[in-house]
Amino acid sequence: MRKLSMDELNRKTVDEFKQSEKIPVIAVLENIRSAYNVGSVFRTADAFLLEAIYITGYTCTPPHKEIKKTALGAEDSVTWRHFANAAEAITDLQQQGYRVFAVEQAENSYALQNVDFKTDDKVAVIFGNEVTGVEQTTIEQCEGCIEIPQLGMKHSLNIATAAGVVLWELVRKRLLNNG
Repeated sequence: MRKLSMDELNRKTVDEFKQSEKIPVIAVLENIRSAYNVGSVFRTADAFLLEAIYITGYTCTPPHKEIKKTALGAEDSVTWRHFANAAEAITDLQQQGYRVFAVEQAENSYALQNVDFKTDDKVAVIFGNEVTGVEQTTIEQCEGCIEIPQLGMKHSLNIATAAGVVLWELVRKRLLNNG
């Protein structure tokens, strides 16, 4: 076994990425305090060829030096839009036919491993503030909540980590179904 060289990774250029067919998943960031977390989600969205990122509230937007530091150029490849609040983003998503879910620990939430979307389902997942999570008023506009099972004592993940886990699971299942 040997590590692959950069040439062997078959990386897309920004133009190739933009022209590629995307996986119909949108990550929505609600009032994220850390630009580093925002940049990490951009990088994850690029890695999984997601449709877009919706940025809401006071979450910072590109160009921003801390986003750039963690996104490593993904802020240039991934489509993004800013909305004054999550309600506006949710309305836009629903008008486009997206099923919208909050990623939150809540009553009657769906365990991530049990979520089973059809391959052609358009799905948006909302990630909330590092301290307060997804706002209750936002949750009330969603079809439901997706919860990452956590077995330790903290029951709390950094938003960038939570986004990586949830987005990979949504993409992984689509890859399996496309077999």
